[in-house]
Amino acid sequence: MTTPAPRRRSSRAGEREVPRVALEDGLWRIRSLPVARQVLRARRETTQAGFTAEWIPKGWLRHHPILISDGPLHDAQRVKVGRFLAPAVVADRYLNLMERGADALLDGQGRDEFALDDLALLYSVEVTAHVVGLTESRVPAMARRLVSFFRQPPFDLAKPRLGRTPRQWATAAANGLWPLVRFHLADVRPAIRKRRRLPADDIISHLIAEGYTDADILVECLTYGTAGMVTTREFITMAAWHLLDDQDLADRYRAAQRPERLAIFNEILRLEPVVGHLYRRATAPFTLTEGDRTWAVASGDLIDVAVRQANADPDAVGADALTLCPGRRLPAGVNQAGLSFGDGAHRCPGQPLAILEADVLLTRLLAREPVVLGEPALGWDDLIAGYTLRGLRLRLEAPATTAGRQP
Repeated sequence: MTTPAPRRRSSRAGEREVPRVALEDGLWRIRSLPVARQVLRARRETTQAGFTAEWIPKGWLRHHPILISDGPLHDAQRVKVGRFLAPAVVADRYLNLMERGADALLDGQGRDEFALDDLALLYSVEVTAHVVGLTESRVPAMARRLVSFFRQPPFDLAKPRLGRTPRQWATAAANGLWPLVRFHLADVRPAIRKRRRLPADDIISHLIAEGYTDADILVECLTYGTAGMVTTREFITMAAWHLLDDQDLADRYRAAQRPERLAIFNEILRLEPVVGHLYRRATAPFTLTEGDRTWAVASGDLIDVAVRQANADPDAVGADALTLCPGRRLPAGVNQAGLSFGDGAHRCPGQPLAILEADVLLTRLLAREPVVLGEPALGWDDLIAGYTLRGLRLRLEAPATTAGRQP
C-alpha cells in the first residue's frame, strides 16, 4: 500500500546521486545499496573511521568505546549490551516509562506554543537515561550538557588533520573537554557511585561488573548520550514533520495498529536517515563487486558509505525510491529502514528503542490535534554526518484523551 507523501526533506546541497561507486576527492564514495552493504560487512578488511574515531586517543582507556571498537572485543561488547536493547526487552521494560514521559511532557504544554525538537530532546534523554543508568541528575540539565558537545568547528575526514586549522583544533578541545568534565561531574559520576552501592539492571551497572574504569564508563555514556538521545530527537521531529504535512499519511497512521505504525516510521527513516554518512578505513586490500563490475580498494583507503543515496538506490528499492511507501518490498536481508542504523558488525542496536519512542510520543501528539505554527529549519552537523531540525513550532488544540493510547 502506497501513501503519497512529500519528497525527501533531508537532501543536502552538493551531494551527488551518481556514480554508484567511485574514487572521488581521495576517498571512495559508495551510493549503491548492495555495495554499501559489502563495505559495512567487510569486518576483517575495515575499521570504524566515522565520528572522528581515528582521532580518539586509545592509551588512556582500558576498554575501547563500543561505537569505535572492532574485532572480537567489539563483538563481545555488542552481545552483552544487546540484551538491554532487544525488541522484547524494550517493549516490556520501557514502554510504560515512555508513555508516562510522553503524557507528562504533552500535558505540560497546555495550549501554549512550543518547539517539538525541544520537547523531543527531553523525552529521548529521559528514556535513554533510564536504559543507561544516568538517573541521578535532572533531565533538562543533562540534555543541555549533551547538546553542548555539538558546538564544534567543522571538519572533513578526507583531509589531513580533518582540514582544521590550529585555532579550530584549540576551539574543538575547549568546546569538547569542558562539556565532558561537566557531564562526568554532574551526571556520570553520581550514577556510578549509586550503581557501585546498589547495582541495577542497566548499562552502567553492567559496565561496572565488567571491570570498566570510571573513564571507560564516561566515554560509553557519552556515546549513548550523543548517538542515542540526541539523534532520536532529530528523527522524532522529522517523522512529525512528515505526518503533520501529509493528511493521508497522518490518517493512515492514526488508524493503524502498532506494527503498521512502526513500518511507517522505518520507511521515513529509510527516506530521511539521521546519520547520512558512515565511514570505514580499509586495513587490507579487498574487492567490491556489482554485476560484472569490480573495484579494488587498497589498504589505507577511506570509504564513505553515503547512506542517503544508498537508501534511495532505485536499482535496489525501486524507481519510486524517493516516495514514502511503508511496507515496500526491499531486497532480502535489507532492514526496513535501509542502512539508517548501519549494517554488519557496527549496526546500531538501538533501532527498537528509537522507533518505539517515536511511536509512543507521536501517537499521543496527533491525538492532541497539533497546529503547526512554524516550519523547522534544516541544518547539518559534521560530528554525526547528519541533519538537524530546529523550530517545528506547535500548539495543541485538544486535551489529553485515551485516543493517544493505542496498542
